[in-house]
Amino acid sequence: MAEISVELVAVERRLWSGQATFVVAQTTEGEIGIMPGHEPVLGQLVEGGIVKIETTDGETVHAAVHGGFLSVTHERVSVLAESAELAEEIDVEQARAALNAEDEAERARASARLRAAGQPA
Repeated sequence: MAEISVELVAVERRLWSGQATFVVAQTTEGEIGIMPGHEPVLGQLVEGGIVKIETTDGETVHAAVHGGFLSVTHERVSVLAESAELAEEIDVEQARAALNAEDEAERARASARLRAAGQPA
């Protein structure tokens, strides 16, 4: 099975790194799926997007990602986010409460957090 090295990093920390078979991210140009051997690309991540990583161990890593960039080379996928949270770290009740925020960006973040956690937004 072909694999690619993936690194999911936010400004404050590295959230996940390892080998994967598939990565999905939401960019300003649309959703992109990356498999091993993908052509090099650089994309801007959307505010309030989701990144999904299918690992070589058969697990799926979900993260809510807020801004940043996606960089793809022949050997590596780097997700460089302004901020991000892994699905298991998300406080679902807090995210639900933030859906009513006045700030549109805060509502987008809350929606992404809920979707990453597998909850309806």
